[in-house]
Amino acid sequence: MIKKGIKISHLCLCGLGLLCAISLSSCRSEDDLTDTIFDTSIPAVDPNNATADFDQWLYDNFVKPYNVEVQYQFNFPASDLSFQLAPADYNRSQLLAHMIRYLFYDVYTKYAGEEFMKMYGPRIFHFIGSTGYNATTGTEVLGTAAGGVKITLYNVNEMKPYSEGVQYNADDITVLNERFFHTMHHEFSHILHQTKSYPVTFGQVTSGTYDPMTWQERDSVITHQLGYVTHYGSSATYEDFVETLSCIITDTDVRWMNRIISACCKGMRQGDKEEVRVLVDSLHIPDFDNPSKPWNNFTLYHQTQEFNTNSNEYDDTDVYVIEAHLNNASEYNSKTGSNTPKYRYQRFRTFTSFGEFLDWVEYTKDDEVDGINAMLKKISIATDWYTERWGLHAFELRNEVRYRQDHINEWLRSDDVKIYDLK
Repeated sequence: MIKKGIKISHLCLCGLGLLCAISLSSCRSEDDLTDTIFDTSIPAVDPNNATADFDQWLYDNFVKPYNVEVQYQFNFPASDLSFQLAPADYNRSQLLAHMIRYLFYDVYTKYAGEEFMKMYGPRIFHFIGSTGYNATTGTEVLGTAAGGVKITLYNVNEMKPYSEGVQYNADDITVLNERFFHTMHHEFSHILHQTKSYPVTFGQVTSGTYDPMTWQERDSVITHQLGYVTHYGSSATYEDFVETLSCIITDTDVRWMNRIISACCKGMRQGDKEEVRVLVDSLHIPDFDNPSKPWNNFTLYHQTQEFNTNSNEYDDTDVYVIEAHLNNASEYNSKTGSNTPKYRYQRFRTFTSFGEFLDWVEYTKDDEVDGINAMLKKISIATDWYTERWGLHAFELRNEVRYRQDHINEWLRSDDVKIYDLK
C-alpha cells in the first residue's frame, strides 16, 4: 500500500510536470516577450498635427532621454486659476525649450553624468505666457514646483522671440536668468533637498529673522544686512537655502557685488574680509580690479529715516545704501496716497575701489550683526551640501552656465537650434 501510494504520487507529480511544461511551451508560442507591451506601430507623435515637427523634437530631446513632458500648449486644468493667464507663444516656447536643454539639462549632465537628470530631474515643464501676479500681496510668481515633479514657468511671452539673425545681449540674458533660469535652479534645488535633506544648521544661522508673512515688504538692502541673499529668501529656511544656490549659479557680477557691499556695511567679524575675497574669487568675476566696474566706483548713502504708515511720521533708521538701490527714495506711500518719500538719505562717502570699501568696514564683536558673516556661513553650508550629497560644485556650474550664455549667439546660429513653423 505504501509503495503503491508512492507510485501514484510519483505519477501525479510527473503528470503535473508535463502539464507545466506544456503550459509554458504554450505561453512562449502565443505571447513572445518583447521590449514593451504597448503597440509600437502607433507613432509617439501624430504627423498630422500642425505642431508635429516641434512635438517630434520634444520627444527626441526630452521624452526619450529624460522622460520629461514639456506642456507648451495651454493646460487649463493644470493652471493656477487664481491668476488671469494667457497661453505661451509658440515661437517663444520652442526657443525656451531649446534653452532649457542647452543651459540646464546639458549643464547638469556634463557635471553629474547621464543618469543624474534621468533620476532626479523634473518630469513636467509647464509654460505660461503671462505673469502670475498676486494683487493682494503685490508679488509676482515667476515659477512653481509641484511635488518635485512639475515646474511651471510664467512670462514666456516676455522673451525676445527667435528670428533670423537674432542677437541676445547682456540685458536679454539678465531677463532669461531672472524670469526662467533662476527659477528653474531654485525649484530644482527644492527637488534635490526634498530627496536628501539639507543641514539644520543652515536655518539656525539667521533663525530669528525669517518672516513668512510680510517678507515682501522688506527692502532687499535690509535683508542683505540680515544675512540673506534675497528678500524672498528671508521668508523661510527652505526658500533661503535654494535661493542661495540659485543665486550662485545665475546672478550677475554686479548683483553679487551690490549684495556683498550691502551685507558688509553693518560691520564684519574677524576673518570675514578674507572670506569675502575668497567668495569673490569663487564667483570668478572677470576684470574684478577694473576701475570702470561699478563696485570700484560707487557712492554710499546713509538711510536716516523711514516713513511709518501707521503714525504718518518718519522713524529713525541706520542703514547704508549704495547708489544702485536709491530707487526706493522715489517710492511713495501707496497706502495713504501721499507724495511723501518712503526713505530719507544723506550722501555719506564715495569709494574708488572695492578694496578701499573693505578697509573702511569696521570689525565688530556685536553678536546681533549678521550681515556678511551670516551670508558667508550659509553659502558655505549650502555649497558643501551640494558637493557632499550630490557631487556638484555650485561655482563650477556657475562658470559653465556663464560660458554658455556668453556664446549664446553662436549657439543660436548653429544647427542645434531649429524653430518650426506651424504646418
